[in-house]
Amino acid sequence: MSDRDDEFDDTEEADESFDDSLTDEERAELEKEAANPLADLSPFADGFEGTNIDEDSDFELEDSEYAQDAALVFDELLARVGEHAPQPRLEATRRALELIGDPQRTYPVIHITGTNGKTSTSRIVESILRAYGLRTGLMTSPHLVRVNERIVIDGRAISNRALAVNWADIRPFLLMVDAELAAKGEESLTYFEALTVLAFASFADAPIDVAVLEVGMGGEWDSTNVADGQVAVFGPIALDHTHRLGTTISEIARTKAGIIKPAAVIVSAVQTADAQIELERAADLTESKLGFEGDAFELTSSAVAVGGQLISVRGLAGTYSDLFLPLFGEFQGHNAALAIAAVESFLGDGSQALVGDVLAEGLATVTSPGRLQVIGAEPTVIVDAAHNPHGATALAAALKEYFTFDEIAFVIGVLDDKDAAGIVEALAPVANRFYVTSSQSDRAVAPEDFVEIVREFSEETTDFDTFAEAMELARNWAAENERRAVVVTGSISLVGEALAMAEVEGWKP
Repeated sequence: MSDRDDEFDDTEEADESFDDSLTDEERAELEKEAANPLADLSPFADGFEGTNIDEDSDFELEDSEYAQDAALVFDELLARVGEHAPQPRLEATRRALELIGDPQRTYPVIHITGTNGKTSTSRIVESILRAYGLRTGLMTSPHLVRVNERIVIDGRAISNRALAVNWADIRPFLLMVDAELAAKGEESLTYFEALTVLAFASFADAPIDVAVLEVGMGGEWDSTNVADGQVAVFGPIALDHTHRLGTTISEIARTKAGIIKPAAVIVSAVQTADAQIELERAADLTESKLGFEGDAFELTSSAVAVGGQLISVRGLAGTYSDLFLPLFGEFQGHNAALAIAAVESFLGDGSQALVGDVLAEGLATVTSPGRLQVIGAEPTVIVDAAHNPHGATALAAALKEYFTFDEIAFVIGVLDDKDAAGIVEALAPVANRFYVTSSQSDRAVAPEDFVEIVREFSEETTDFDTFAEAMELARNWAAENERRAVVVTGSISLVGEALAMAEVEGWKP
């Protein structure tokens, strides 16, 4: 690692002078390197293309070697306005991308939004495309353990090396845009705006054949919407982020419909009447083709199987039977049906059936971390990122259908902008007890406040100051009977802490 890798500050003065014997060109190059602490990491200096690790590299070694550099990138992102306060604008992101050559225009895009199921649907779409031999880029939000998870290239989270190199490349231009915004009295590029620019640049550098983009929040003014999606995908739309997106389904659907570009192909999960009206209106205005689940395509069957489920799907252009999907919950079957329709739309404009063996491979190899994921055994520990009533309802249904536990304890924490009562009400019918806690997020509701809400639905409720204490006692309780389980939910940040704890403590599923 470079001995300059301990900081990114390009305002620090370099050595007082360079050797007077240097030519003007040599001196300019050294000055450039001094201003860019990671310049010497450029992969092109070694004569190979791409930065997400070439075929001869040791991924784990390089990932460890550049861990400090990646941590510095994350620190710089965190120093920006956080994702809880997105700016309703696209101009700032467009300007930054324009300065680096509009990398988002160098590959086709499948754009995915909705209230629930976005991440899983995105991952399924990406897995099918990769099974077809396409080199994929996938952007999802938020991350569970580390920021690299948000930028996936060809099925792998971006390496620490690539993250650092690509950040070093775009950083000067981000600072230029920050200065321009400040001159106009506007907020600097936010965490998510900068991350979006980084993802688009990383995809172009890889390079990729197709990008699958999950919207961060809403759609119309989400930073990812600077890209033009040939296919727009809508998961179920429900109430969430009401302080940002609107207080009715119609308002939220209208905002999400902003990702629809002229003459796009649109596929949507089943929607409420209000949401469907908004999507149909947007399709008409953009002269786009729109297909809804239940009409244009559908999940025709889902049966419990070891490690997941067997599904059959009537797609836009073909019928696919007895496909193994290694994800739990019928809602994941619906996500898979939506993903299949999206890939049919992308590869053949919805008129050409997918190759059966290729589709089967794509589904069989999909993963969706943090979604009904078993992370521990003896006792069983499951994590699920349900953070609104719609997601909690789906979680409760899946626990009854796919598992045979006699008793379930929920370790639960929520963030301050969520419908805490609605989440607990949905889980209460399958809960034997609640261990109330909070994640380390600065937006986490304090356990002593949240516990009063939970006690309205369950007498078997205890609050804990720390997640570690709640998990220890919940796992001890579950270990007393092999048909007991612990489920961690309510907050994506809490699920991330559970995943990290399971890794450190060696819980073996």
